Amino acid sequence: MMERFARVAPYFRQGRRGIAAAGAAALVGAATEPLIPALMQPLLDQGFTARGLPLWLVPLAIITLFAIRGAAGFVAQYALAWAANRGVFDLRQAMFAHLMRAEPALFTRQSASNLTNTLVYEVQQGATLLVSALLTLAKDSLTLVALLVYLLWLNWKLTLFVAILFPAVAVVMRTLGKRLHRLTVAGQTATDELAYVVEENVLAWRIVRLHDAAPSQSQRFGTSGELLRRLMLKSTVASATMTPVTQLLAAVALSAVISVALWQSGAGGATVGSFVAFITAMLMLVGPIKHLSDVMAPVTRGLAAIERGVQLIETSPAEHGGTHTAQRARGELELRGVSLRYRDDQSAAIDGLTLHVRAGETVALVGPSGAGKSSLVHLLPRFVEPTAGEVALDGVPLRDWDVRSLRRQFALVSQDVVLFNDSVAANVALGATVDRERVQAALRGANLLDFVGTLPQGIDSVIGHNGGQLSGGQRQRLAIARAIYKDAPVLILDEATSALDSESERAVQSALDGLMRGRTTLVIAHRLSTIEHADRVVAMDAGRLVEQGTHAELLARGGLYARLHAMQFRT
Repeated sequence: MMERFARVAPYFRQGRRGIAAAGAAALVGAATEPLIPALMQPLLDQGFTARGLPLWLVPLAIITLFAIRGAAGFVAQYALAWAANRGVFDLRQAMFAHLMRAEPALFTRQSASNLTNTLVYEVQQGATLLVSALLTLAKDSLTLVALLVYLLWLNWKLTLFVAILFPAVAVVMRTLGKRLHRLTVAGQTATDELAYVVEENVLAWRIVRLHDAAPSQSQRFGTSGELLRRLMLKSTVASATMTPVTQLLAAVALSAVISVALWQSGAGGATVGSFVAFITAMLMLVGPIKHLSDVMAPVTRGLAAIERGVQLIETSPAEHGGTHTAQRARGELELRGVSLRYRDDQSAAIDGLTLHVRAGETVALVGPSGAGKSSLVHLLPRFVEPTAGEVALDGVPLRDWDVRSLRRQFALVSQDVVLFNDSVAANVALGATVDRERVQAALRGANLLDFVGTLPQGIDSVIGHNGGQLSGGQRQRLAIARAIYKDAPVLILDEATSALDSESERAVQSALDGLMRGRTTLVIAHRLSTIEHADRVVAMDAGRLVEQGTHAELLARGGLYARLHAMQFRT
């Protein structure tokens, strides 16, 4: 357990003052606990005799005692909560920063709902559980120690009976704690699976309703939910077992102590006050012991949740690159014997591809679905790494480039447009300082400025989740405006005009023609009419380069490109 605490402790360093304050307050609160039975002895021995205590002293002592306890409890709870929330903030910052620089493979291994659940919800829930548990642990541990010291002072022989209780409680907590940890980890996995079902159905709600797939999806959700329900019940059984077992052991020890105390008081003539004080202090041990037995479950769950965030940082290596940088590359690209295989049991997405693209050249990539066109362009900004071979920009292998400098050389307009719930200007200037004149020029170039002018706040208008307030064509033109604004030397167009109507496509294609001038451009398009004027057409099939040449040359050759062209234009 201490090793697990040590693993998460570095992220809570800035909360050390809060933890120290909470410890000091818990110590003060614990010190007041033995004073309650200590007050019983003089009250009983002297309060009911002729030489009794002053009457005003009794309420003053009791009120003062409980005021100190209340203040100490408030300070301990607030200080520990402050420390925990500071730690959660630092851990979340570290997790998000790591997420931003982690290897792209992380996003293929884990779903968006899984990462979101870990970063946002589990860390907070784990910290909340841990704060409550640690507060109980500190307060009741110190209370237990204070009461035991008082009992030893009263009667050390009787107090030694309590020693038989602690080893048995430790064994119970250790055994059930291990089982609880296993169930907690299994519950986290089941929660991720349930969240993933929800994520899929929220994102694909149109398809689900179109195909009347709600019953089957509800069955999926029910299966995952039932698994989670069973795990939660098992976890409850494991945590709930600790309390009655611990209380039973405490009852055995306390009953033995009380019996011996009664025998001693009858034989040795102890005062009523000392006897009642001893028994009161002994009975006050039951509360802390019960709380300490209950604390194992939230500590285990809280640690498991926070450890998951720490594990994300420790087990997901950061993206690495070289040291080569350039303010602006020429744009010469070369692939030498490149192969790419996503999984060992799948065929290669790219198979031994060799291709040279001159600086400023426009190359169109064509081929049937699954030919490897998108995989090829994903290699260039190092979104995926080749299984074999080498990719170079300006003669420098991509692995030798500084990753940030490398990606500054590329602008991408994909058929899968990603927009942020921010202003139009922020989406156009994504990652750079907003220059309002450049934003307007980019929007004008993408044939979108007139539409943006009709929005309530113009370029400062917020466009909603993933541009939900825009049409498909408007979203794609906003992505084109982003590429115009970035002004990178290498332009990748992956079905860049696929969502546009004919009139908008002509206007945007004209803007793209101007943008492509003087830049190395790779164009993926299924509508072959949009690539007829490319400097070179590269036809791909099954990850291999089948043929290349100009539009006219490939038509005359009568190969794959000619067949695709004939199919599309019914010639």
